[in-house]
This record gives sequence, structure tokens and C-alpha cells, in this order.
Amino acid sequence: MMTNLFLTLASTALLTTPGMAENPTLAAPASPLLSVAQPACEPVERMPLEGRASPYDSVAVEIGQTTIKVCYGRPSARDRTMIGGEHVPFGEFWRTGANEPTILHTTGMISLGGMHLDAGSYAIYTVPGAESWEVFLSESTDHWGIPIDEDVRAQEVGSVTVPREEPADHVETLTLSFAPVDGNATELVLEWETFRIRVPVEAH
Repeated sequence: MMTNLFLTLASTALLTTPGMAENPTLAAPASPLLSVAQPACEPVERMPLEGRASPYDSVAVEIGQTTIKVCYGRPSARDRTMIGGEHVPFGEFWRTGANEPTILHTTGMISLGGMHLDAGSYAIYTVPGAESWEVFLSESTDHWGIPIDEDVRAQEVGSVTVPREEPADHVETLTLSFAPVDGNATELVLEWETFRIRVPVEAH
């Protein structure tokens, strides 16, 4: 799996800043015009990108010489109760997005929620709860988003439990972003509907 992380110039990488309108305090990634190496998002070919109900998107941050990038599908609520409802039930594994697994790429050694990661690619999945969420990382990145089966779990790197917060306003579309970098640290922030979680990230 580790060999599947291919670096491309930022001019060819998918690099966007979802969520800035919902939360202007979150940091924007570095400009894609800079000539720095970026991990490439590689969506599963079984579903064309064009016309998806949940667009495929990404967000990235640079900490020193390390670039961290998350690629994910962005579902919208559309007048439905998603988290805690039948689509994303409490206490059950969720792909943390739509369609493909949500993938974190890092070009250097980092820790996420205390989990130490080498440069490479990792699937992020979660178990949502009303008061706290479990966040898991797995080296299984080429499966479809669900189910989170025994083969995926066998490749887990670790997990962390983080508290649930509430954003100031309802967030219609799932939004992942990075908090402003402070030294060698930031936070990966997930917001959707009335839920927000933050996972500490540190570059080594």
C-alpha cells in the first residue's frame, strides 16, 4: 500500500478549500500555484466523478516540509437527518464521507490523535456518537467505502476517541478542513449538520 502514494506537482493535484464559508476561522491550504509536491487524489474508477450527488473533494495543509491531504466524498443532508439517523447511525462504522473511503495522504511522519503514521496513505472511518466519536485509521485504502469488514479492520493502525462539539450554524454539506497551523501542529476538523469533531495533528 505504501507504494501507492504518488506525488505530483500542485498544479496537477486536486486541491480545494471546502468549508471556508461555513467556518472562516479555518486555515486555507497553501496556494496551488506554488511549486511544491502534493499527494494526488485517486478516486475509485467504478463511479465517474461527473454527476455525483456527493462531489469528490479534498483539503490539504502544509506543516514545514510535510503535506497532509484528505480526499473524500461530500454528501449533503437535503432535509434528512443523517448523523444519528438511518443513514449514519450512532454506534456503527461510517466511511466518513460518501462512495470511496475517505483517504488521508501524508508526505512525512505525523501523528493524528496520538497515532504515529509514516509517510503514506490511510483510510479514515469513524463511529459517530451523540457525545463522542471514535476515529479509526486503516492501511486498507482500495476498498469501496462500505462495509468496514474484517479485512479492513485487520489493517487498522489505531483509533482515538474525540468529543463531539456543535458548530454555530447547521452545516448542510459534510466539510473537512484543517485549523490554522500552530508551530508543527494543526487539527483535522469535521463538520456536518449539528456535529463537529477535532482530531489533533502533529508533524514530526
